[in-house]
Amino acid sequence: MSGAAAGVVVVAGSLNLDLVGRAPRIPQAGETVLGGELQRHHGGKGGNQAVAAARLGAAVRLFGAVGHDAAGDELIAALAAEGIDTRGVQRADAATGCALITVSEAGENAITVLPGANRHAPLPVADARGGALGGALDGARLLLLQGEIPLAVNAAWAAAARARGVPVLFNAAPAALALRALLPQVDLLLVNEGELALLGAPGGHEAALGPPTVVVTLGARGCRVWHRGQSFALPGHAVPVVDTTGAGDTFAGALAAALARGAALASALEQANAAGALACTRAGARGGMPTRGELARWVDRA
Repeated sequence: MSGAAAGVVVVAGSLNLDLVGRAPRIPQAGETVLGGELQRHHGGKGGNQAVAAARLGAAVRLFGAVGHDAAGDELIAALAAEGIDTRGVQRADAATGCALITVSEAGENAITVLPGANRHAPLPVADARGGALGGALDGARLLLLQGEIPLAVNAAWAAAARARGVPVLFNAAPAALALRALLPQVDLLLVNEGELALLGAPGGHEAALGPPTVVVTLGARGCRVWHRGQSFALPGHAVPVVDTTGAGDTFAGALAAALARGAALASALEQANAAGALACTRAGARGGMPTRGELARWVDRA
């Protein structure tokens, strides 16, 4: 599929190496729980959402930062193998970001993120010499942002996109009250119920946040949508849960890919809702992310 047909999605976000351990349950504070073997996965919300969008047909440009280390080499190579344009991934004088993830037997997870090089994510500064950031938003149909890079960097990307008329999809995860400063520049806000509450707008108060569209993911219950004064909901899909780690990122990437192709909001949300559910059926943040063909076949059988 050509970039023009797919729609160009620009992602500015985090890149991490995920260190994953499975355990009978998530430890409580002060508790030690014996688990299984350590696994390594490629992650970071920026990288994950870029992969989800690329697998579902979007032409993706990714902007972020990794360290001058083997983990950084590994992450860039894996992203390039997905067909993602990684020329905007810069090297920083810091260790590549890392996430420590515990997954329970029930498929739930607890995550600690160590940002490292993500604190040095690049700004959208046009480079007149044609460098990596020159024309970063040229031809973009959508800008996808998350909360794992500095707020000032996200704000700069959002302002650049708005100046060019490029819609901004912001996944406010992990959420913090300070992220509300970015919301006037956001066209579509994507959060889960906990993140919505942390932004100071518990259930039923999405309109108070400001973006014209707010999507609240509800896990197995699907999602709730507020769009320009109207509310509606989409039910979830019943699936055998193996690992929920990549479900939210899959939803975000799938939504971005569909919107960039020109899909109407309701149709894009249906695709994202199904993709997020399908992602829970396999292990790893990216292991369950479907291709466009896999998603279409699964939806046809459902």
